[in-house]
Amino acid sequence: MYFFEWGFWQVCVEAKRKKGHETNRHNHLKKIDVYESDAHDSQAAAQESVSQTPKARGPVYVFDDVALEMRCGTSEAKRGLVTILTLAVMTVVLIEFLLAGSLIVSAIEILLTKSNAVYGHDLLLAMFLGSLASAASWFYLKYGLRFTRLEMFTSRHLLIRFNHKTQQVYLHRPSYCGGIMTLPWKGVTSSGAGERYSIAGGVGVPLFLYWSARVTDTLHPVSVWVGKAGNNQAELRDEWEFIRRFMDEGPQSLPRPRITSHFPWPWQAFTPQFEGLTQYFRHASRGIKIGLLLIWPAFVIIGMGHWASLLLCWKPRWPKLIRQAGLPGKPVPPQTTLASYPAHIQERLRANAHLWAVRPGKRPEKKPKTAARKHT
Repeated sequence: MYFFEWGFWQVCVEAKRKKGHETNRHNHLKKIDVYESDAHDSQAAAQESVSQTPKARGPVYVFDDVALEMRCGTSEAKRGLVTILTLAVMTVVLIEFLLAGSLIVSAIEILLTKSNAVYGHDLLLAMFLGSLASAASWFYLKYGLRFTRLEMFTSRHLLIRFNHKTQQVYLHRPSYCGGIMTLPWKGVTSSGAGERYSIAGGVGVPLFLYWSARVTDTLHPVSVWVGKAGNNQAELRDEWEFIRRFMDEGPQSLPRPRITSHFPWPWQAFTPQFEGLTQYFRHASRGIKIGLLLIWPAFVIIGMGHWASLLLCWKPRWPKLIRQAGLPGKPVPPQTTLASYPAHIQERLRANAHLWAVRPGKRPEKKPKTAARKHT
């Protein structure tokens, strides 16, 4: 499910609201203070070794002398909920259209045979069902389709490709999530770079990569969640070290990861539900384990929805320029800049650039808290 990526892109390109109607998310973002020293420290930390056991937990789709390609995106385990709701709505609307059509055909047959049978109520019921189905279809196409496309009728997965030869990182996302981007390797920051930059201790979240607005040259930052959700911070450090060594040193000294197929096998829909929960299940009490056994039908239903989502999507395909990047004699893809976007998107990115402004200099030290005066 691409809800996080879609929501973040909406923040970046959100149209300016009238005075007094600013959104809560913009008000929240304005309170975040980022200093040049913070960006410098996090980028420097991302260049250091953090593990002696590099490991790619996957899914990995490509691993060779040039490229390392992995799945990215968050909330993969939640994928399927929107699909179940969408298919339910589509089924109801389709049944209404079929019933209306059946009633109309029945009325036409009565007219053609000049039978004395009454058909007026059939026509009225057909008009009612047809109107109801048409109204539901209009409402869905106007308001619901945008959410359906977060996990159906779109790219099967979000992808991230690291290119050792060109020292670039490529993101494959639908246009409504920011589109395909070419980013520089230098300047990336990672939640696997150390405890200081970890998120929730690495439990239940994938590896997080971030490029600030100054690095991207697009007036907005770029964030991406890579691979599976972690059980602990050590797993994310191992995965980050694998990526870092691939980009900085090459694939020669790295263990070859298991390559995953893009074909939507059923187990690819069920296993994400348990990502990042291995240690939790292992140390859970007997009562919790019994409870999980009792609710297993819910896991099956969500897994079936997830699989339907994969089947109703298509394999993502990179542009030829990116597929051939790093090969002998092939050009290096240009980095994505503000000019790479359409004019109306450039205008909105400029209007929202203040949200990602970085303060110059070093973050001021916190003043020591003074003891409160004692009241007599």
